[in-house]
Amino acid sequence: MKTLLVDDHTLFREGLAMLISHGFPQVELLQAGDLAEALAAIASAGDVGLVLLDLALPDSTGLHGLRRLREQAPEITVVVLSADESPETVLAAIDAGAAGFVPKTARSGVMQAALRVVLAGGVYLPPTVLGHARPAAEPVTPEPGDTDPTGLSPRQADVLRLLVAGKPNKLICRELDLSESTVKTHLAAIFRKLDVTSRTQAVVAAARLGLRLGA
Repeated sequence: MKTLLVDDHTLFREGLAMLISHGFPQVELLQAGDLAEALAAIASAGDVGLVLLDLALPDSTGLHGLRRLREQAPEITVVVLSADESPETVLAAIDAGAAGFVPKTARSGVMQAALRVVLAGGVYLPPTVLGHARPAAEPVTPEPGDTDPTGLSPRQADVLRLLVAGKPNKLICRELDLSESTVKTHLAAIFRKLDVTSRTQAVVAAARLGLRLGA
């Protein structure tokens, strides 16, 4: 997967890049130091699948950069990196379209485990949001043709995968070739089976269950 790491702190960015290159040699890693560089890299590369985004950049603050990325490249999965891991910040990032949240304060072993979950198609959120419940050590992957452990059908799992990735309903419709009413029906069933009422809660539930929804 082609992955873009966006962080203005050179030492942190290069250290994380080294961790990724050593632990995940299959990842083609690009780097950017601010939002403008990130958007230019996405336009130039054309097939970036994942962005690891710092929330504090020189040309954007807070959730501004995340929202800009979601607006300009809604097809790309964005995972936030931040030193602020308060539940309010994490949930606000998820609500703005992030597919996960990795604290910059995490030790290297935790950071590597979090990246492994994210790169495998799972969702990583810090324990501050999960109520100190640890995500499953091995993400749960439904067998082809079977319902997953949450009772979701394969099509509902497809919808959940795109929902967790921050895709808006119209993009889910286009990618799965479904009508908007069908997508809404699937979302209602997903929320009911996960016992949630919003996308943000669905992302948290996916992280807590250790679901790996594939690419």
